[in-house]
Amino acid sequence: MSKRTYQPSKIRRKRTHGFLVRSRTKGGQAMIRRRRQKGRKRLAL
Repeated sequence: MSKRTYQPSKIRRKRTHGFLVRSRTKGGQAMIRRRRQKGRKRLAL
């Protein structure tokens, strides 16, 4: 049988979708801004 598609890795998850990575780019900053505006409890990972 083949492996499932998602093989979780906390490090990789943080490095690609983490708060620090998001805040580095213009688009990421915009995303954080939008989520703040919406009142999200968690802005990024």
